[in-house]
Amino acid sequence: MIRTAAVVGTGLIGTSAGLALSRRGVHVHLLDTDESAARVAAARGAGSVGPPDGPVDLAVLAVPPGAVARVLAEQQRRGLARAYTDVASVKAPTALAVAHGTPQPRSFVGGHPMAGSERSGPLAARADLFEDRPWILTPGPETCPGALNRVLAAVSLCGAVPVVMDPHAHDRAVALVSHAPHLVASLMAARLADASGEAIRLAGRGIRDVIRVAGGDPGLWTDIVRANAPAIVEILEALAKDLEALTRALHALEVSPGAEGAEDALASLGELLARGRDGWAAVHRPDGAGTVGAVTLTVPLAGRPGEVDRLLHAAEESGIGAQDIRLSWSGASTELSASLAASRITAESVRRRLADDGWRVSVTAAP
Repeated sequence: MIRTAAVVGTGLIGTSAGLALSRRGVHVHLLDTDESAARVAAARGAGSVGPPDGPVDLAVLAVPPGAVARVLAEQQRRGLARAYTDVASVKAPTALAVAHGTPQPRSFVGGHPMAGSERSGPLAARADLFEDRPWILTPGPETCPGALNRVLAAVSLCGAVPVVMDPHAHDRAVALVSHAPHLVASLMAARLADASGEAIRLAGRGIRDVIRVAGGDPGLWTDIVRANAPAIVEILEALAKDLEALTRALHALEVSPGAEGAEDALASLGELLARGRDGWAAVHRPDGAGTVGAVTLTVPLAGRPGEVDRLLHAAEESGIGAQDIRLSWSGASTELSASLAASRITAESVRRRLADDGWRVSVTAAP
């Protein structure tokens, strides 16, 4: 049970954690070297500024990866909390530093909520930021059960789904799904920095989606990339080989578009695009390799004008794209229904969102 907590670092994640815990009745204390940030977080309802009079149940260290072990040691010496966790997106170096450089490694559980935004700071925080999102935990062999239980309770209060991982496996996974993509987005965004006004005026949703995360804090991302450099390098080296193959194919099409080698170049280009489509499907479709499980939500439709568009809008607001929706007719009754594909992690929040809009929803989970 968590009744009191402290959040050290009142940026996007720290303030969001404070908002989520405060909403569930936890008394949260906000600490930050930037007092103005802490006061903004407090004004938003994330807690009260200043240290507690005695140890709180849990301290959440919302600081960059390179600062976690140092801040943990400082706060443990001050007796801030009975248990500690962090939210940094790199775990293996932190686990090593905590094990060898902090007074009480048993009271610490590494953590990483898989939620965020390209925006930063307490003004970007949301109480529902973690709802139905994975929250990775990396307890070590020395972690005491009491500390793990307190962190699990906090994750539950924030509405997240706890997932226990090995620190090295976590770092390899986030290098693939977060860190390397951020660098690729930044490289593409950098190509636009000196683009003509005419070109920028043509920018639509596609390029905005590609570069969205490039708007993140460069200082924070420098720290993240430095901490997880070995795992990121492996992905970027493989990506560099793909780019080299793509460049060769495009040069071949440019130099001899009608020659015999053009067919091989087109085949290489088509293979790359097909692999990209497979990766897209792994992330977007519940039956893909990158998902937790498959859930189908079925919504009956009356066939009134505008009803399908209204459902599409509600589904999109819930994070379900048109590619994951199928419409079907019942031959016997000529009734129209929609089937929405969702992951096990997100299905319940989608169901609640649709139900709040007045839709009748039935849920079927894959075996």
